[in-house]
Amino acid sequence: MRKPVVLVVLALVALALLLAGETVSWAQKGPIKVGLLVPQTGPLVANGKDMINGLELFFEQVNYRLAGREIKLIVEDDEGRPATGLTKARGLVEGQGVHLITGPLSAAVGYAVAPYVDSKKVPTIYPIVSAEDITQRKRSPYIVRTGWSSAQPSHPFGKWVYDNLGYRKIAMIAYDFAFGWEVAAGFHRSFEEAGGQVVQKLWPPLGTADYGPYLAQLRRDVDAIYCVFSGADALRFGKQFAEAGLKARLPLIGGGTFTDEHVLRVQGDEVLGVVTALHYSAALATPANQKFAKAYEAKYKQIPSYYSEGTYVAGVALKAALEATGGDIENVDKFLAALRRVDLSDAPRGAMKFDDFGNPVQNIYVRRVERKDGRLQNTVIHTFPGVGQFWTYKTEDYLKNPVYSRDYPPCKHC
Repeated sequence: MRKPVVLVVLALVALALLLAGETVSWAQKGPIKVGLLVPQTGPLVANGKDMINGLELFFEQVNYRLAGREIKLIVEDDEGRPATGLTKARGLVEGQGVHLITGPLSAAVGYAVAPYVDSKKVPTIYPIVSAEDITQRKRSPYIVRTGWSSAQPSHPFGKWVYDNLGYRKIAMIAYDFAFGWEVAAGFHRSFEEAGGQVVQKLWPPLGTADYGPYLAQLRRDVDAIYCVFSGADALRFGKQFAEAGLKARLPLIGGGTFTDEHVLRVQGDEVLGVVTALHYSAALATPANQKFAKAYEAKYKQIPSYYSEGTYVAGVALKAALEATGGDIENVDKFLAALRRVDLSDAPRGAMKFDDFGNPVQNIYVRRVERKDGRLQNTVIHTFPGVGQFWTYKTEDYLKNPVYSRDYPPCKHC
């Protein structure tokens, strides 16, 4: 009888030594360092602050510990500039020794940083950068994103607008750089494939102060205007559109950033009734989102935006991957494999998993701006479940086409 008892005791001792050794090992390796690149100066500072808030909220909720290891967050200002972003990424990796980079906001910074993290084999999560080719023609084995590809919401939205709003002719006005082109192009493609016509495209530059000349050019013989703007530009365009008397004459629809909560907080009645599409709304009535939004508003005294939800979900994905690997982020291949297998059922936005290219497959929400309890919100009026970046198109055919641009797809009816 004594022999089995001895064996059990020895097994327990061995297990204790193993666990102790693992604890010592993690202690010797130190904390997991996460570098966050965001604009803290320049025109995108408010959006950058939302990104910081979302990630800090998540880390606070887990007491800055994941998979038994301390988390150290290091924030750097990329100024929204590619050269600065690349310099700061180098500093994070070579100077601070970070294990993972997340951010940035700007696609230009994202493209600048991507070859560097490739060369250094640094796991990277892009929570906001939506440039199509980041997870398409120029994809990296070291980058996944918890955000979206630019045309991902636009593809289903174009067909939905044709089928449900009855619009047949659309004029477009969007940013004159890749983000505006890509968001608009996805809508253009699917709207015309459904049977509609895009009859005009106008391209104001980032930071346009006076939209008057563009508003004067907008065709009035259309069913609606589709716009792509963000931040202060969205605020100015919405106000000037209404002041020009166009709101009463032409319905306004657009890309989701036009009324995202980062600007909806300060927009007014000029955007009431505007319909947009995106992968998140702070008004989502799911338990996970209500919990997130309540905690965010309690801490920061404002509703969360997709910028803050994006970095929060980056934290959730990081947690899942670290737990799957026992906290072993130093084994980069093992960690990246676990990260790409992450399948979230309880993210604030809803279910999310990664496709083979590292882009989320997730719900896309059609939202209408309404006033509830004295403030504006993006009320969800339709949900497209499990939308990928290639929508219903064959992946190989999609990638053979040029990346969406100012001229692709061509405006056949302009």
